[in-house]
Amino acid sequence: MQNESVAARHVVLLGTGGTIAGQAGRADDNVGYTAGQIGVAQLLAAVPALSHFSLQAEQLVQLDSKDMTHAVWQQLALAVERHLARPDVAGIVITHGTDTLEETAWFLQRTLAPTKPVVLTAAMRPATALLADGPQNLLDAVAVATTPGVRGVLAVLAGRVHGALDVRKWHGYRVDAFSSGDAGPLALVEEGTLKPLRPWPVDEALPTRWQAPVAEWPRVEIVASHAGSDGTLVEALIALGCRGLVVQGTGNGTVHQSLELALRKAIAQGVAVLRTSRCLGGGVVGAPADALPSAAQLTPAKARVELLLRLLVGEGAGA
Repeated sequence: MQNESVAARHVVLLGTGGTIAGQAGRADDNVGYTAGQIGVAQLLAAVPALSHFSLQAEQLVQLDSKDMTHAVWQQLALAVERHLARPDVAGIVITHGTDTLEETAWFLQRTLAPTKPVVLTAAMRPATALLADGPQNLLDAVAVATTPGVRGVLAVLAGRVHGALDVRKWHGYRVDAFSSGDAGPLALVEEGTLKPLRPWPVDEALPTRWQAPVAEWPRVEIVASHAGSDGTLVEALIALGCRGLVVQGTGNGTVHQSLELALRKAIAQGVAVLRTSRCLGGGVVGAPADALPSAAQLTPAKARVELLLRLLVGEGAGA
């Protein structure tokens, strides 16, 4: 049974669209759907068990998360910040698409570092599927958001609770498409009960310069190291005004010598660079003293978020 002190507090549900709100023409079609078609209030109504919680729903946007923008990130962060400041709010649940969920999670963790739970949830199958996964994920997310002591930006999918730092989408179709890699999930959700496995994330938020107009945010792009790489794309991006580059390296963050030469020239010109790995697991471990700056375990997509935010607050790539 819900703790009475928690039951008296609200969970704010912020809808942004995604597959969880998607519709297909046939119930047996799990890929030919249109994301972001169903409103968050309708998603709530489809899960009768949620009636036991005190929920407030707000539809921020309706989009496919592959089309996520900096403006929506900023809008979402401001909404989360506003609701978390309310003493009657126990936590936030955000319905989101799976494609860029890990980026949004890291953006919110680094900008807000919340002491209350901010739980992103999603689905790999549209709401119209024969066996839609969204309703259970949504119920689990609310259960996590109402559990005392939970904090930080989390992702709840397929019964697992992932932290913003570790979560990554590792599969393009399966229902259990998300992983925390070697670190493993922070907790499990079993029949509405949270079973912690590791401590909740504790961070300090970056300064609030992310609230600056999005048009003023620096341009940060990702370039990939591969057979035949050269520095042509790096030179072109610098010419376009790019201020930060994330290089998606091979293996343990190794970079083709021709591309590395171009990146070192970029650094000499004041462009910030972070080095990552294209491997599905792990990250970049250790490095020679003269190596390009490392993003450690961050995925290339999250490293781009990290570098963008560092530049916004006046920091470089660091080490």
